[in-house]
Amino acid sequence: MIKRAFLFLKNHSDGFTNALILTVILAVFLPASGQVYDIFKGATTLVVAFLFFMHGLKLTPANLWAGLTSWRLHLVISLATFIMFPILGFLIKPLALWLTDERLYLGLLFVCVLPSTVQSSIAFTSMAGGNVAAAVCAASFSSLLGVFLTPVLVNLCLQASLETSLAQAVWNLFLQLVLPFALGQALRPWLAGWINRRKTLLGYTDRLSVLFIVYVSFSHGTTSGLWGTLSIAMFMALILLCAFLLSLALLGTFTAGKLLKFPRADQIVILFCGSKKSLVAGVPMANIIFTPALASVIILPLMIFHQIQLLACSYIARKLADSGPAPDQALAGYE
Repeated sequence: MIKRAFLFLKNHSDGFTNALILTVILAVFLPASGQVYDIFKGATTLVVAFLFFMHGLKLTPANLWAGLTSWRLHLVISLATFIMFPILGFLIKPLALWLTDERLYLGLLFVCVLPSTVQSSIAFTSMAGGNVAAAVCAASFSSLLGVFLTPVLVNLCLQASLETSLAQAVWNLFLQLVLPFALGQALRPWLAGWINRRKTLLGYTDRLSVLFIVYVSFSHGTTSGLWGTLSIAMFMALILLCAFLLSLALLGTFTAGKLLKFPRADQIVILFCGSKKSLVAGVPMANIIFTPALASVIILPLMIFHQIQLLACSYIARKLADSGPAPDQALAGYE
């Protein structure tokens, strides 16, 4: 059984996950400290702004707004992402505090208020034979909506943990996320051709930016002695909690699609877009909203949840593909 589990992880892991693990190891054994950390910490502001500027350049406005006439579908996904998930986060609080501690529970709750991921949600929807056009619209809309809703939900759910007031957090997010994104969208008419010719190369900007922010955050955790306060048992419990949270979300989105009698293709969109959370959006937001000490541990549950959702959704997508019609492979322009 152990051998089968190892082979499953090997076959379903991706290069970005491996890079994340290596980045964490580097930050634990060779952390940035002193003046180097101060420089890197200051650079994260520019990295985050550049990341969302590139999001603005890459996202086709037509993909964002096309299909919004399917308001029932997008409403269900938005409710799952921003209402169902926080409720689940509060429901598992007694179990989470019994198995871990307050900081890791706050990280789980932060996962619950994040927007859906874009690229993998669309890829899994396509693999499973779902409505790819609707997935493009729903995931993109969720990502943009999260820029505004996530800080509000953080204030409601994690108010005592905010580094600053809600107004300051929203302002910081506007300066580092919304404004660069809007600038990217404004410049897209002139740079769209350049972007389309370099999609593969520019696809690495998201990952490299996240890796840099993760390294800086985990470096602070190492130099502050944070990791010495987390036991192996607590870490294993966190993995189980993330898996349990994802299982509840998958069950909720699957049931909603069935009860509301959506077509099978749209049920798949609800299942994947409504149950997944964005690491690319979450890491920069945590870096902006929380203190460095708290951000170091806040992103740990997110990284674990990210890997579990990839493994679980990959398995589910393959099962759905085997049991349904051939998947639609029209993925052009989803990012």
